[in-house]
Amino acid sequence: MSEMIEPFVYTVPQAALDDLNARLDLARWPEREAVDDWTQGVPLAALQDYVAYWRNGYDWRACEAWLDDMGLFTTDIEGVAIRFLHIRSRHENATPLIMTHGWPGSILEFRGCIPALVDPEAHGGSAADAFHLVIPCLPGFGLSGKPEQSGWGVERIARAWGVLMARLGYTRWFAQGGDWGSIVTAQIGEQNVPGCAGIHLNMPISRPLPEDLANPAPEDLKALGALQYYQEWDSGYSKEQSTRPQTIGYSLVDSPVGLAAWIYEKMWAWTDNAGRAEDVLSRDAMLDNLMLYWLPAAGASSARLYWESFGSAGITKITMPVAVSAFPKEVLPTPRKWMERHCPNIVHWGVMEKGGHFAAWEQPEAFVAELRTAFALMR
Repeated sequence: MSEMIEPFVYTVPQAALDDLNARLDLARWPEREAVDDWTQGVPLAALQDYVAYWRNGYDWRACEAWLDDMGLFTTDIEGVAIRFLHIRSRHENATPLIMTHGWPGSILEFRGCIPALVDPEAHGGSAADAFHLVIPCLPGFGLSGKPEQSGWGVERIARAWGVLMARLGYTRWFAQGGDWGSIVTAQIGEQNVPGCAGIHLNMPISRPLPEDLANPAPEDLKALGALQYYQEWDSGYSKEQSTRPQTIGYSLVDSPVGLAAWIYEKMWAWTDNAGRAEDVLSRDAMLDNLMLYWLPAAGASSARLYWESFGSAGITKITMPVAVSAFPKEVLPTPRKWMERHCPNIVHWGVMEKGGHFAAWEQPEAFVAELRTAFALMR
């Protein structure tokens, strides 16, 4: 591995795709669920239909070509290969921006936003809205290397992103993230990582205080209700990944159907849809994302981030400028007043009309507009 920035070409051997198809053909299915909805998990018919398209209608090579055309790069940071997209605007003075995905997403979450961010004049903006984009795979996710030792939690990743931006020659830059990307980005702000001049979050996280519980306002009740639902009905995956990532990892790495169910459920549960994930996200796009877990065998290594960081203390204070976009179907909504206790310099709080947990993926135009507004206030 090299600390230099080097091009990285990702070409999957045909044997790996043949192996996937063979595993799909030999899948052993359980009986159907005992209910007529999703309350026991992904319905058998829905998953069989999804997997049938994966086997017979999906083309990985199109995504592979897109990744290589965009420009993948690699560098070694503290013994881990960090692979990332680096897409520069034609405007030399464009604003550098590092964007971080989460689980079960990938760098592909941002695919629909890239053209408007790097070439704003062709997408309803002005040259002042241009960004140079750096979109890394989290350690253990996607195309990045897998840490061999423990210690790669969100605090260390935040520092690593500072190293990455410095190696790329960016001395003043912004950061954006959702899900784990939001937590990493908040850590960039918490640590005042050198070079970062402001952050944008689409999943702000803050905990309630006793007074919020004793005398809750309507926004408190919404947040507390969502938290209770998440803990009771939606957090089984996180409990397993934060306590026994290696145990679940064997299934996620060995069984493509198991991996598909593990992730497809969240595409259904966490998007702002009318009953099907496909109402919001195309099946090809969801499978492209899934392949960045299957092909690198990242089921266990990505789950370890939960073990590393799920119980972290969270943010205490971020003094740099902070912007937030609150999407209505976010898994864990956070009231502004909860964030203001930790972030005295909130310069923008956008309340969105549509969209869920995968903000950039679900609502790329609205997401781009929010980034333009937010970072214009920080330049």
